[in-house]
Amino acid sequence: MATDRDQLYRKMAARGKYQRLYIYLGGLTKQEWRTTFREIESIIGFPLPPSARLHWPWWSNQSRGSGHSQALAWGAAGWETAEVDMEAETLLLRRKRKAVAQTFNLDEVLPVHSAGGWPEDLSLRREDIYEDRI
Repeated sequence: MATDRDQLYRKMAARGKYQRLYIYLGGLTKQEWRTTFREIESIIGFPLPPSARLHWPWWSNQSRGSGHSQALAWGAAGWETAEVDMEAETLLLRRKRKAVAQTFNLDEVLPVHSAGGWPEDLSLRREDIYEDRI
């Protein structure tokens, strides 16, 4: 089902307000892209809202199913914000690391160690346990 949700997010980003940013990022082949707010404005074709220049959270990455249209655009394209300099109006975007599903062999993680055989003189019989106390 995660793949269906990812496809839905990509479709939303491709039709959304920041679709030009989504398309642009989808075409980049590098792992990092350092840019300016003005360059992003030239890509999207309209000025960023004042909150983009005033509030750092505007540049926050979104978690699944939450966030804003701009974060959906770069997130669905496979990118995330890494550094935001509000004073210089610069931004570093990095490609998201793909989560690698790891499988573990339980015998490798927790190897079985033999404790040896049961000692012949060890008994759990009640009579043997309390024998010395009477």
